[in-house]
Amino acid sequence: MGELMNYLREFNFASVFLRLVLAMVFGGMLGIERAKKRRAAGFRTYMFVCMGATLAMMLGQYETELLTAMWANSIEAVGNKVDVVRFGAQVINGIGFLGAGTVIVTGRQEVKGLTTAAGLWASACAGLAIGAGFYECALVALLLMWMSIKIFPYIETVIVERARNMNIYVEFSDMSAVGEIISCIKGTGANIFEVDINKTAHHTLNPGAVFSIRLEKNISHAEMLARISNVEGVTTINET
Repeated sequence: MGELMNYLREFNFASVFLRLVLAMVFGGMLGIERAKKRRAAGFRTYMFVCMGATLAMMLGQYETELLTAMWANSIEAVGNKVDVVRFGAQVINGIGFLGAGTVIVTGRQEVKGLTTAAGLWASACAGLAIGAGFYECALVALLLMWMSIKIFPYIETVIVERARNMNIYVEFSDMSAVGEIISCIKGTGANIFEVDINKTAHHTLNPGAVFSIRLEKNISHAEMLARISNVEGVTTINET
């Protein structure tokens, strides 16, 4: 087994083929979960990012082989020093433009796309590990990343539902409803940290506001939303 792993870490056709296939599978497994949730970067995006990072790392290894073998005499005569490891570093920097394209701030003052951007960055890092032949690291990373996307959201939901702090986005028919909403929230004993009012919401003519509050222990998130929804003039409500 050790001899096989050493062979696959060498720079040959078998190892190149294996690394690209692993990158395709790795990126695809992460991306398919994002695609199911209709995220901007999904199955093919993750696949391309992971394979591209793998190619960049293998290109660095290929350049190293040329500089130390085929072009060794020329390099020694010229005295030129080349750091081919920088290929991988540029991948990490370059992935930023893709991540930035997936992060948006909605009209409801919600930040969307951070998980997708982080996943793309992690997928690129995994591609670099695969391209370097660090198979053990890549497989462990795949397992942990898959758990983060598939399993941990359920744990996160439980934690968020039990949290005392919450942000509530509310749309209402006119500004006079703001006072009634604030009275409703304070009537439960909750503390209001901040109220961010938009006189015209992004997708409707109705005004909207984001209320940042801290709940009392005797009231749940669902109950707070239900109470606010009963306020006269409220047209839309959800937790952000």
